[in-house]
Amino acid sequence: MALGYVRPARPEDAAEIARIQLATWRVAYRRMLPKHVLDNLDEAWFGRRWSAAIESPPSDRHRVLVAVEQAESSYLVGESAQLVGFAASGPPDEAALAPQEPEAALGPEVAAVTDLLVEPRWGRRGHGSRLLAAAVDLWRSDGFTSAVAWAFEGDEATRKFLAGAGWEPDGAARALDVDDLLVPQLRLHVSITPDPEV
Repeated sequence: MALGYVRPARPEDAAEIARIQLATWRVAYRRMLPKHVLDNLDEAWFGRRWSAAIESPPSDRHRVLVAVEQAESSYLVGESAQLVGFAASGPPDEAALAPQEPEAALGPEVAAVTDLLVEPRWGRRGHGSRLLAAAVDLWRSDGFTSAVAWAFEGDEATRKFLAGAGWEPDGAARALDVDDLLVPQLRLHVSITPDPEV
């Protein structure tokens, strides 16, 4: 039997988050981004960035969460747990904005998702849904009323996952320049205002 849960990231998780990020990008984006770009990403550099995000976040509203799969077996003494995904979010910065969009377009009540990834081999086990649900609970407690996330136009899996949770395109679009290849993205948004009848 396997149990899945979400918890705040710890400093010792940084290297594994970086590994998951690059492993996921190399599978999910292999048809969207140049192979040599994906092959040459520096895992140690990403690990240092995640370490900083976990240990010294820009604000107390910046969060990094990890999804864990914990296996229990009657054949083994004890339990084993493995990080299988992560989510990062916080108040919007310039990376959340569309080209030419004014800085005030996304106010302090908007949470911006920077990453929401589950390693493909651990997909379809509810980890993405648990990460998103935990993030929404924290966003509400932090005073956010809506959230935005950028997705590659060609990333049908992410777009379908977010659409299934009520996210919709907000009309903003951009193209990332990846080694002279323009890769289109669209921004999705969702209201996270609690239902008054609940």
